[in-house]
Amino acid sequence: MIEYGKNRLGSNPRIFEPVTLGFPSRDNFGKTDFSGTTLGNNAVLRSGTILYCDVIIGDDFQTGHNVIIREKTTIGNHVAIGTSTVIEGNCRIGNNVSLQSMVYIPTDTIIEDAVFIGPNTVLTNDRYPPTRIGGLKGPYIKKGAAIGANTTLVPGVIIGEGALVAAGAVVTRDVPDHTLAIGSPARIKDLPRQMTSHVQ
Repeated sequence: MIEYGKNRLGSNPRIFEPVTLGFPSRDNFGKTDFSGTTLGNNAVLRSGTILYCDVIIGDDFQTGHNVIIREKTTIGNHVAIGTSTVIEGNCRIGNNVSLQSMVYIPTDTIIEDAVFIGPNTVLTNDRYPPTRIGGLKGPYIKKGAAIGANTTLVPGVIIGEGALVAAGAVVTRDVPDHTLAIGSPARIKDLPRQMTSHVQ
C-alpha cells in the first residue's frame, strides 16, 4: 500500500494491492504533514484504488478495481463503488449508495442516501465548457433515486426523491419526486404502476 499524509484506517480492512491512500491534492504537493484518507471499519479496497487526501469514508465501504476518489469528498456507510468509477473532489455521498462501473461524478455533486447509479452514467458540472461561465455545479440526487445505465445529467439538475431515470436518458431539467424521466432530452412521466408500490 502506498500512503501519503496521515491516514486513518478502521478495523478489518481488506486491501488488494496496489492501493494508494491520501494521494496529495495540488496544494499538498511536496508536503508530508497533511490529512490523508479516513476510512471506516470493514473496508474492501480492490487493486488500483486511489483515495486522495481529505477523503472521509464510513463503514462497510467497497471499491471495484481502478477507482479514483478525489479530495474533500465525504462518503457514508454501506457504499459500493464500481470498477473504473471516478469521483472528483468536493462531493458528498450518503449511506447505502451503489455506483456501478465506469460512473463519472464531477466536483460539487451531492448524492443522498439509498441512491443507485447504473454503469457508464455521466454527471456533468460545467454548463458552458470550457469557459466555466456561471461556475461549476454538479447534479443533486435525492434519497432513493435510481439512475439507469448510460444516462447523462447536465449541471445543476435535481433528481427528486424516489425518482427513476431510464437508461440512456439525457436529463436537462429537474426531475420531480417519484416520477420517471425517459428519453433524450428526457420527458417526465408517472412512474410505472408496478414501481409505485415500492415508494417509501
